[in-house]
Amino acid sequence: MSVTQQSVEPSGPSGPSEAETGPAPSGRLGFVVFITAAAALGGFLFGYDSSVINGAVSGIQEKFGVGDGVTGLIVSSALLGSAVGAALAGRFADRYGRITVMKAGALLFAVSAIGSMLPFSAWDLAFWRVLGGAAIGIASVIAPTYIAEVAPTKYRGRLASFQQAAIVLGIAISQLVNWLLADAAGGDTRGHLLGLEAWQWMLGICVVPAAVYFALASTIPESPRFLIAADRLDEARAVLADIEGRDSDTEARIAEIRGLIDSDHRPRFRDLLGGRFGLLPIVWVGIGLSVFQQLVGINVIFYYSSILWQSVGIDQSNSLLISFIGSVINILGTVIAILLVDRIGRKPLALIGSAGMAVALGACAWAFSSATGSGDDVTLPDLQGTVALIAANAFVLFFALSWGVVVWVMLGEMFPNRIRAAALSVAASAQWIANWAITVSFPALSRWSLSATYLAYAVFAALSIVFVARFMKETKGVRLEDMG
Repeated sequence: MSVTQQSVEPSGPSGPSEAETGPAPSGRLGFVVFITAAAALGGFLFGYDSSVINGAVSGIQEKFGVGDGVTGLIVSSALLGSAVGAALAGRFADRYGRITVMKAGALLFAVSAIGSMLPFSAWDLAFWRVLGGAAIGIASVIAPTYIAEVAPTKYRGRLASFQQAAIVLGIAISQLVNWLLADAAGGDTRGHLLGLEAWQWMLGICVVPAAVYFALASTIPESPRFLIAADRLDEARAVLADIEGRDSDTEARIAEIRGLIDSDHRPRFRDLLGGRFGLLPIVWVGIGLSVFQQLVGINVIFYYSSILWQSVGIDQSNSLLISFIGSVINILGTVIAILLVDRIGRKPLALIGSAGMAVALGACAWAFSSATGSGDDVTLPDLQGTVALIAANAFVLFFALSWGVVVWVMLGEMFPNRIRAAALSVAASAQWIANWAITVSFPALSRWSLSATYLAYAVFAALSIVFVARFMKETKGVRLEDMG
């Protein structure tokens, strides 16, 4: 999910170097855009499936009579599957091909959607969510890997941005679908539509984009890098001709790519060892960036926002609409980040975002300190309710225009070539773990004190300013070969 105008490194050991893909003739660019967009649909499903649970939370709680602890486990269970899916995707892609793994991910998305729509209990729903999480993990690895391997160097940054844009678009569409379904069911997620409750349709409708993803994955060509590694040279020649034009010297390109494959160093975990605290300092910086990205509580907004707004007196239908508005703001912030990350640099953008998030989260903490009642009967005075709504959306905007994109750009750029893949894997794993910890803890913490919970996130945002200022080095304009 790295987005940069200069270079994008896929999150696996088999990613190409900058020399592997040459400039595409203008006549072939449309074809490259199509296959890139098809691959990025995995990112759309990533965003959609990870966020759709937001609208279904209250319905699940009422249907199965579960408390905050079980709810947190159901919502966060997908993240456990994501860690497994991400860990296995690269290995399977190298063995069976990028397209095969895309299709497998699409099937997992579809099966998870159907199972989640028709659960027998809260616990088998958690199982289906774990399965969907595995598909999310696969999509988080395979889409950027494939895009980087087929995109011409000149357009790689812009084409790679399709993945991040697809993720935030998937989040927004899931919120819109949730609102439309709840509205059609009379504003109640437990209202019935065609024999099922609205929350069941929310989880099940993901089968539609999953089917589209499978169909499109069946029409796009395999990565030329994989074909050459598998010694399927005739197919590789055809794909390279389609991507780079019939007049390109495909034999020279095949020789070039084969040479790069033969010279690849597959990093191992022991390559990361060193320094005073077990790992190399640069690896700790990567882990810190990943963890801080989650400790500010961004996924609380996307996983729990509808039930959060219901707790302050907004009905289900309107709370889902507010969640959708937040997702649109997320898209806007992502576009701003894509436009600025190569102009003002990664570090200034991260500092701006950290400061903005700290202020916004502090405002949320202040607003919820005036809440009265407990449990599901919490209310806010009009002024504090307005401040909370504005501050929450400001938080999403500042996150999206900074840490939402900058962290993935940095993880793709900051590590030396010899350890990049292994270090990226460790940092990404730390991110999934932190994501899980925040997600599973929020229901109980918010029940105890929403104000204190938001204050804790604000403190982490403030600490991230210190972390960035002291430890994060600017990578703008630095060649990947010069990272060290």
